[in-house]
Amino acid sequence: MNKNTISLLKACNQGCKYATNSMEKLYPHIKDDKFRQIIDDYNDKHIKLGDECHAMLNRYGADEKDPKPIATMFSNMTIDMKMLNDDSTQKIAEVMYDGCHMGIKSVSQYMNKYTDAAQDSRRLAKELINIEQNYMKDLLGYL
Repeated sequence: MNKNTISLLKACNQGCKYATNSMEKLYPHIKDDKFRQIIDDYNDKHIKLGDECHAMLNRYGADEKDPKPIATMFSNMTIDMKMLNDDSTQKIAEVMYDGCHMGIKSVSQYMNKYTDAAQDSRRLAKELINIEQNYMKDLLGYL
């Protein structure tokens, strides 16, 4: 285990938290039951993967990394502003799609930066990217 392994795990864990926080923030705006089920499914996937990251961090004796309060506040404000004039299913899908794109970009950058991270952490990072890519595909039908 090296510090890059922990850094990659923390980045994945933080990404899962950003995703679940965003989904939960948007949840009250969701009116379509089928769309709500998609959000629920991906929220569960992010929670499970975040739990796995957390468990691995514990095994390595490292603390998890929470999103910075200012970043969380900014994210919440951005979501509130976007939902203010349009809280349609399409707008929610757009916000989530953009979030997936940012997540894929961020985790990919960390994977490229921490190439010597342990394989189990790289596997989780790849799994998170895969979840985000599949989520984007499922959101396309609502854009």
